[in-house]
Amino acid sequence: MAKEIILASASPRRKELLEQIGIEFRIVPSNAEENIEIKDPVELVSELSRLKADDVWQNNKENCIIAADTIVFAQGEILGKPSNRTDGEKMLKMLSGNKHTVYTGVTVQDKNGAVTRVSATDVYFKVLSQKAIDEYLNKNEYTDKAGAYGIQGYAARFVEKICGCYSNVVGLPLSLLDDMLSEKGII
Repeated sequence: MAKEIILASASPRRKELLEQIGIEFRIVPSNAEENIEIKDPVELVSELSRLKADDVWQNNKENCIIAADTIVFAQGEILGKPSNRTDGEKMLKMLSGNKHTVYTGVTVQDKNGAVTRVSATDVYFKVLSQKAIDEYLNKNEYTDKAGAYGIQGYAARFVEKICGCYSNVVGLPLSLLDDMLSEKGII
């Protein structure tokens, strides 16, 4: 059994989610290069989560590494984190009144190898007025979130419904992760 569980992420949302389900862990953020030219959302989040896990694994080979990567896929485009307010506004306008899919790739790596899986959740936004977009952008919640929004914050008011895992939209699909850790005998 691994000595300890390491979350290869500095995301406060992923930290909160792991704490929510009672997993003891420490944080070692990955420094893996994330500039990859993969256009398929499933392949992209899978590869990025593997790279992050492997990066942290190099100095923690006695432990279990959990790594994840989340993107929003809307109208055939992959939306990562917005580079600035204008980019965030463009993303929110693209999501307004439409369905998009949130993909999270999760990799669990230990001395017995790495396993990667992907969770997908469909999210339906209501039509957003310019006023609603501006109010949201003024709160600066968009800055470090794929697709320029966090479902767990102020933007929850934009979501009409979801089909799939809520915690996946936050950034870490807990049910999937629980299955992966159980299958590896970690928990």
